[in-house]
Amino acid sequence: MISSILIVSNEESNLDACVRSVSWGQECVIVEHGSTDNTVEIARHLNVKLSQTVDWPGFGPQKNRALDLACGEWVLSIDADERVTAELAQEITNAVQNADTIGWSVAFEIPRLTQFCGVWIRHCGWTPDYVLRLFKRGEARFSDDLVHEKLQLLSADTQVVRLKNPLLHYSYPTPEHYWRKLQRYSQDWARQRYACGQRTTITRAALSAMTAFVRSYVFQRGFLDGAMGFAVCTMQAQAAFGKYFELYCLGRQK
Repeated sequence: MISSILIVSNEESNLDACVRSVSWGQECVIVEHGSTDNTVEIARHLNVKLSQTVDWPGFGPQKNRALDLACGEWVLSIDADERVTAELAQEITNAVQNADTIGWSVAFEIPRLTQFCGVWIRHCGWTPDYVLRLFKRGEARFSDDLVHEKLQLLSADTQVVRLKNPLLHYSYPTPEHYWRKLQRYSQDWARQRYACGQRTTITRAALSAMTAFVRSYVFQRGFLDGAMGFAVCTMQAQAAFGKYFELYCLGRQK
């Protein structure tokens, strides 16, 4: 049995397509928080296990809440703006069946292909983008990070195997989506680092931006993605500057 889990907030434009892309599984668990659009109404009309939370503990703890509600032997973690293709669904099914016959602990990384403003980005450090998403329940947990959470395997003996078919990521349909996500991630990242005692300077923020652009545009060949590649690399530079600038401002306030 495979359980798909996802956390959502204001995902009315994505939720139906996302859930339908994992309908081949035996269970879909959704944990919702703070939606002001039709996300909850859409979820209630889908064949899912829905839970709503009044607080927001961060991405990692919220995903662990969804994980705790899953009943399947295997768990597929997915975001609302991602889609599982028919080819990937078949590969996941085969991989799980083979893993059950092998007998040792194994988890699976899935290559992710991201779309930016209608264009698939194949460089810029975005591709290949392997994400650890498929694992046996009880053998992994999400970190407690507010943002950029990681799936942590509980045993060092667990082998990680890479699948071949990509998970489609419709993360940034418009520049507005990017700016909105950038602001939220920058603030959460800065607050988390500040709480851990980290401080920074405006020079570090500027150097991080320049380094991010050169790395993604030159060394990770973002220039091969044309105009959108340049836009992605420029925005990644701004993201690097933004999170350190947020941290710098927190330090100044104190």
